[in-house]
Amino acid sequence: MRQQLLAVAVLAGLGGCVDDTADELEGVAELDPGSLLGKEDSAGVPGLPVASNYAETQAWTVANQWEDTTTAEARKAGIAWGADSGLNWDEKFSRWVASFEQIQSFDSWFKTISISTPFGKAVPGPKIDCADLTLLLRLSFAAWYRLPIYFVGYDRGKVVYFGHFGIRTVDGRWSQAPAFGSAYRDYTNLTPAQYGESWPKDTALRTRGVANNDGLPFLGDGARLGAFLDEIHLNKRAARLIFFAQAYLGSHNMADSRNTYNLVPEAVKPGDVLVFRRSPSVEGHATIVTHVEHVTSINMKIEAVYGNIPVAQPKWQDPAQSRSLFTSNEGGGPVLNTPYGGTSLYSALNGGLKRVRVAKARNGKWINTWMNADEASWINDTDRERIGARPAKFGELLGDPDPEVQRAQLVEVIEAKRMHLREHPASCAARTAREEAFRQLYELMQAQFGMDRAAVDAEYRTTIEDYVYAPLDYTKSRTCCWNSTTPAMHQIIMDYQTSAGGGCVDPTVFKLTANSYDPFASYAASSDRASQWLAWTEDEACAARASTDDVLVPAEMTPWCSLPAAQP
Repeated sequence: MRQQLLAVAVLAGLGGCVDDTADELEGVAELDPGSLLGKEDSAGVPGLPVASNYAETQAWTVANQWEDTTTAEARKAGIAWGADSGLNWDEKFSRWVASFEQIQSFDSWFKTISISTPFGKAVPGPKIDCADLTLLLRLSFAAWYRLPIYFVGYDRGKVVYFGHFGIRTVDGRWSQAPAFGSAYRDYTNLTPAQYGESWPKDTALRTRGVANNDGLPFLGDGARLGAFLDEIHLNKRAARLIFFAQAYLGSHNMADSRNTYNLVPEAVKPGDVLVFRRSPSVEGHATIVTHVEHVTSINMKIEAVYGNIPVAQPKWQDPAQSRSLFTSNEGGGPVLNTPYGGTSLYSALNGGLKRVRVAKARNGKWINTWMNADEASWINDTDRERIGARPAKFGELLGDPDPEVQRAQLVEVIEAKRMHLREHPASCAARTAREEAFRQLYELMQAQFGMDRAAVDAEYRTTIEDYVYAPLDYTKSRTCCWNSTTPAMHQIIMDYQTSAGGGCVDPTVFKLTANSYDPFASYAASSDRASQWLAWTEDEACAARASTDDVLVPAEMTPWCSLPAAQP
């Protein structure tokens, strides 16, 4: 998911000096993804030349290769591994992601992550969207250890490369990008004693962000996403490159086969990415695996984190929440007659479990491919049958043999989605995920406890909120693009439900009707809270921007007024 209102600074300078008065680019649009690649799945598609004059644009020079295990640099101890580990750099990246500590979010109810660095400090995760978190982790690791890397996007059909060499096309520096090599400083020559005493700062970057409301007060007054990048990178060229990549690339680029490849479920490891694709025209979502525990030879548990829109610190997902994500058909599943695409297949959208490609030199060109050990684990991006089978396979791998544990896990997922909606009542993703968890609960309770749907609703539909926040069709509902709704708006919505008094009445769904958010907006005004009711804004690319009525997705919920929770 991405917010389209961005503020990105293009700072030019000479001799490593930055011009703080340079213009800013407002409202930059993310670059397009490429098409599916078919049989070869991009493993041999050449990129930019390995040997070229990149001095002006490069963020760092390459000193290591991803497959290295025995070089002097590869044998050193690192963030999450000891000396002479025998690990290649991709395995080390996985170890690093698995080392993230779970901490409390600084401004919300959920758990987030603390991200360790090679410089002896750890920093709480920034407020960030899902795709930007993927870019942040992979690019930062590559920059610290001077590994080759690039991601691609398409500017009106032309490939743009975001990598260690800067942001370039085949013709040279991309017109929107600065000359990182000459405009910014690299302080990696400082000793631990020097940077420990005084960390060098890019003061202009520290106040820059790529999404609204991404303030990080724990890093100082006015600190935003740029401050986080400045805190974890001595090389300010790398920090600036990552900042630009986050502005111009999104979740659709994470699904692009030139940047990632489809992975078999059995091969999942920390650092892999689960990409949701809801339709060809609607932004998706990305979740990063942080822990994989192999309970038995045929059973595992996964934990994960993801950023969000509105931007938030990465949200930690326990095994139950992760199971719900990895078994969802939006992650490349085979389901027909979906609420988002008629009879089209999710698997045709190239979502699902992915691994970020590694850049290797071949015949004088950089190519994005896979590690040698992963050659047998990838799935052709046009093999819809194998792609579509993965959610069901994850259902087998992530299943818990104890039905009571499964029940408790699903109830926990449902409540987590309700809590998210109390903070962001327009969230269509949370509405859909709640009902997906209920669907799994219905199946479990019927098979293991002999309870039908009505009985399950009687026990677990404990709040009118499930009906007020009924699921909406993401591709046809303008509300789904509105990420800036607030807890105060949730309170107005719920107060309206009880304002009439008297006996039970059918809940009023919070959605756009006849181009209006009445009766909720009117109720806010009549209850002296007009200033708390925000106007709709297009906070992400919105296929339904011109719609006047949201479209409900059929949900087989027991009528509210017949449930015990609705009785006085």
